[in-house]
Amino acid sequence: MRLKNKMYEFLNKFYRRIYLLLWGALFKREFNCFGKKSSIYKPRSIQGLKYIDIGSFTSLMPDAWLLALKIDENIPKLIISDRCYIGHSAHIVAVKKVVIEDSVLIADKVYISDNLHSFDAIDIPIIEQKVKFHREVLIKEGAWIGENVCIIGATVGRNSVVAANSVVTKDVPDFCVVAGIPAKVIKCFCHESQSWKKVSHESK
Repeated sequence: MRLKNKMYEFLNKFYRRIYLLLWGALFKREFNCFGKKSSIYKPRSIQGLKYIDIGSFTSLMPDAWLLALKIDENIPKLIISDRCYIGHSAHIVAVKKVVIEDSVLIADKVYISDNLHSFDAIDIPIIEQKVKFHREVLIKEGAWIGENVCIIGATVGRNSVVAANSVVTKDVPDFCVVAGIPAKVIKCFCHESQSWKKVSHESK
């Protein structure tokens, strides 16, 4: 059984290496930029490659859906920088600008977008209305985004944490932990005491 498991592990690694080599040979040159030793393994869909930058030493797990969509005169930019890890089934959409800085950790099933689907016209089904730009997205260096998080038109601060299942629609400061729907700050790092302090939202 142990020998069988080792053989399976070897074949799995071998298949993955061959897949990444072939995928890289076919698609890397289509990106605006694709850094060294980065990988996108079995993506669900990647659209607008010429508007997408991938840094170096960055990994995207299976079922990623990246979309850089030109909806007006603006050139969309979807930038994922160096040493990032993006979990399974990530969905990242840019119509103007989404930037993920260096060393960001993103868990599975995370949605990140700088746009919304218009619902202004009540006499037209929403599916037939246009996508519209909302606000630029910036996820700063060292941030950690938990599982099932939605980030729509907001900044997440440096080394900040977004707890699982949160919805972020407003900017998150540096060195904070946010949680909930909508996400609120529940902890901040105190540089004087060098420790994390809880933040109370009790009404006075």
